[in-house]
Amino acid sequence: MNRSGSLFKPLIWSMALLLAAFAAGCGDDNNSAPAPDASAGAGPTGGACVGAACVSLGAAANYVILAKSGVSTIPSSAVTGNVGLSPAAGSFLTGWSETADGAPVTYSTSAQVVAPGKLYAANYTGGTTSADLTTAVADMETAHTTANGMAPAGGGDPAAGGTACPGTGALGGLTLTPGVYTCTTTVSIATGTNVTLSGAGVYVIRTTQGITQASGTQVLLTGGAVAQNVFWVPALSVSIVGTAGATTRMAGVILAKTDIAVGTNATVNGRLLAQTAVTLDAATVTVP
Repeated sequence: MNRSGSLFKPLIWSMALLLAAFAAGCGDDNNSAPAPDASAGAGPTGGACVGAACVSLGAAANYVILAKSGVSTIPSSAVTGNVGLSPAAGSFLTGWSETADGAPVTYSTSAQVVAPGKLYAANYTGGTTSADLTTAVADMETAHTTANGMAPAGGGDPAAGGTACPGTGALGGLTLTPGVYTCTTTVSIATGTNVTLSGAGVYVIRTTQGITQASGTQVLLTGGAVAQNVFWVPALSVSIVGTAGATTRMAGVILAKTDIAVGTNATVNGRLLAQTAVTLDAATVTVP
């Protein structure tokens, strides 16, 4: 019995060590988002981009919607993730019917923001909200600049057999592969068409103009493409048109130099990061 027991104990310890190592490995998730800051940590932050060509969002990744001059909604929209506004004050969060957390205000909540997501504004003096938003907006601006400074790559690199701006910006009916694309015309998805992003990797679709997506059209992700690896980078306005009875689907992170408008019944699987305003009209926005 004693000899048997002495052989059995090392076996138990070996199994325990193996289980511990396995558990530690499972906890290492390279797809996880950056750790949120103290004020913005209560809402879902989604998955992070994975790949050498990723555009780092920094602290802006703590928000599904981030804008500088205003974030408005015509009820009822449905937002999953945190909403941030800076340097504009909370009075420019319109249509949300907010409830403040107390005094001083750190955040507010709304029936249109799925819990545990929250709304934050620059004049909320509780906690570190104001400082967090200043950092996030600066990181959003840096991300836009970084994306515009990237060299053409993959499907968007003519030197590698790609096309800098497929369809001269008219993407409806096209299939794009991972790469960095550059357009000098409006990027559009016309009525009755869809655009397909096919393949695992990073997509950067930038333009010196704006982006327009017609009602009822879709951005389709296939072959391993995921929304957090897709970056739309316009210099002008973004219009995602939606109408009652039709579903418009956008996918990806929109890094807009100006404003983003999402229409009725439109769905965004991604982030809306605008250097002016974001407007929603009974729309759905979900952090990827």
